[in-house]
Amino acid sequence: MVRRPVHAFRRRYLRAREHGNAVGMATAEYAVGIVAACGFAGLLVTILRSAEVRALLFGIIRKALNA
Repeated sequence: MVRRPVHAFRRRYLRAREHGNAVGMATAEYAVGIVAACGFAGLLVTILRSAEVRALLFGIIRKALNA
Protein backbone atom coordinates (compact mmCIF):
# COMPACT_ATOMS: atom_id res chain seq x y z
CA MET A 1 0.00 0.00 0.00
CA VAL A 2 2.87 2.40 0.59
CA ARG A 3 4.27 1.88 -2.91
CA ARG A 4 1.27 3.37 -4.74
CA PRO A 5 1.77 7.02 -3.59
CA VAL A 6 5.52 6.77 -4.25
CA HIS A 7 4.86 5.64 -7.82
CA ALA A 8 2.36 8.46 -8.34
CA PHE A 9 4.89 11.00 -7.07
CA ARG A 10 7.59 9.56 -9.32
CA ARG A 11 5.29 9.75 -12.36
CA ARG A 12 4.48 13.41 -11.63
CA TYR A 13 8.15 14.20 -11.11
CA LEU A 14 9.16 12.57 -14.39
CA ARG A 15 6.31 14.31 -16.25
CA ALA A 16 7.42 17.68 -14.84
CA ARG A 17 10.98 17.06 -15.96
CA GLU A 18 9.79 16.24 -19.47
CA HIS A 19 7.91 19.54 -19.69
CA GLY A 20 10.84 21.69 -18.61
CA ASN A 21 9.96 22.04 -14.92
CA ALA A 22 6.99 24.30 -15.70
CA VAL A 23 5.08 23.15 -12.65
CA GLY A 24 3.32 26.11 -11.01
CA MET A 25 3.29 28.34 -14.06
CA ALA A 26 -0.50 28.40 -14.16
CA THR A 27 -0.61 29.98 -10.71
CA ALA A 28 1.79 32.75 -11.75
CA GLU A 29 -0.18 33.37 -14.93
CA TYR A 30 -3.42 33.65 -12.96
CA ALA A 31 -1.76 36.13 -10.59
CA VAL A 32 -0.62 38.32 -13.48
CA GLY A 33 -4.10 38.15 -15.01
CA ILE A 34 -5.74 39.17 -11.74
CA VAL A 35 -3.37 42.12 -11.30
CA ALA A 36 -4.07 43.24 -14.88
CA ALA A 37 -7.83 42.93 -14.38
CA CYS A 38 -7.68 44.97 -11.17
CA GLY A 39 -5.67 47.67 -12.92
CA PHE A 40 -8.17 47.78 -15.78
CA ALA A 41 -11.08 47.97 -13.31
CA GLY A 42 -9.40 50.86 -11.51
CA LEU A 43 -8.92 52.68 -14.80
CA LEU A 44 -12.59 52.18 -15.70
CA VAL A 45 -13.72 53.48 -12.32
CA THR A 46 -11.57 56.58 -12.77
CA ILE A 47 -12.93 57.22 -16.26
CA LEU A 48 -16.57 56.63 -15.28
CA ARG A 49 -16.32 59.04 -12.34
CA SER A 50 -15.52 61.98 -14.60
CA ALA A 51 -18.35 64.47 -15.13
CA GLU A 52 -18.18 64.35 -18.95
CA VAL A 53 -18.54 60.59 -19.15
CA ARG A 54 -21.27 60.57 -16.53
CA ALA A 55 -23.27 63.18 -18.47
CA LEU A 56 -22.79 61.21 -21.69
CA LEU A 57 -24.02 57.99 -20.08
CA PHE A 58 -27.04 59.67 -18.50
CA GLY A 59 -27.88 61.20 -21.90
CA ILE A 60 -27.80 57.76 -23.53
CA ILE A 61 -30.00 56.32 -20.78
CA ARG A 62 -32.51 59.18 -21.07
CA LYS A 63 -32.77 58.74 -24.84
CA ALA A 64 -33.30 55.00 -24.43
CA LEU A 65 -36.03 55.46 -21.81
CA ASN A 66 -37.85 58.20 -23.74
CA ALA A 67 -37.91 56.33 -27.03
